[in-house]
Amino acid sequence: MSAGANLSVTDLRRAARHPVDFPVIVEHFAHGDLNLHVSNMSAHGFMVDDAEKLKRGDRVIIRLPVVGRIEAYVIWTRDNRAGFQFERIIRLDDFMSIIDTLQPNPRLRRNR
Repeated sequence: MSAGANLSVTDLRRAARHPVDFPVIVEHFAHGDLNLHVSNMSAHGFMVDDAEKLKRGDRVIIRLPVVGRIEAYVIWTRDNRAGFQFERIIRLDDFMSIIDTLQPNPRLRRNR
């Protein structure tokens, strides 16, 4: 029996990524609270650039502006980076509000 996450959404790495600079404390189910830095985000997931303790299939709870607490699963790791997929897709209007909060510089936001 597989111990990793069984996610229904297939490869979404082509989804639009928005650069952010978001230090966050996540709740990890084995390591407790972890300080991570989210460097980009989409409505389906996010990437961190300081993922030394994480491995594929790990589960965390992250607190985001607008939507609050949401679970995410590590889909991939490479060097010190890790990509996460949210347990559910964030609604577009909520996602745009998150990006507006996390990336207040309009020049760094992708065109809508």
